[in-house]
Amino acid sequence: MELPSITIKLIIYLQNLTAIIFSSNRTIMSQLDPTDVEILKLLQKNALLTNKEISIKLFKSIATIYERIRRLTENGYILRTVAILDRKKINRGLIAFSQVLLNDHAASTLLQFETEVAKFPEVMECFQMTGNFDFLLRIATADMDSYHDFYRNKLANLPNITTVQSFFVLSETKSDTSYPL
Repeated sequence: MELPSITIKLIIYLQNLTAIIFSSNRTIMSQLDPTDVEILKLLQKNALLTNKEISIKLFKSIATIYERIRRLTENGYILRTVAILDRKKINRGLIAFSQVLLNDHAASTLLQFETEVAKFPEVMECFQMTGNFDFLLRIATADMDSYHDFYRNKLANLPNITTVQSFFVLSETKSDTSYPL
């Protein structure tokens, strides 16, 4: 039985559409199968899930889940497993985003800044940026006095800083640690 021409065209169209969709996620799709992706989604939401709980959700054996998580960790998909704390309950109620401009952009200057700023426990994240500033820092302190102390006695003492412009969080609408997969 021969398929009508329109059906063949529709099949070809759907195949091409599928190829386009999956090519945008080529890296993930070429190295991770659907089970790996589901494991990562579950662990991003709750890293305390046991292998048994994951195996039940995904209809796989516990041994399979164990091996896949081991492989995902070994291959660098899972970098570490952490607990996300309520910052207010641990006295880190003030969040600042500080833009830092350096006066020199030599590789050694950038590396020196990154090395030194990474030592400060108040600095939760440090990103090198494009645009008008060189780095964006997310800083967590107890309050404005603690931030002032951090700024004055730590950040401002680093060499090669031209400008620091800080913005303080008034409220947090969304804070998610899960990447969409």
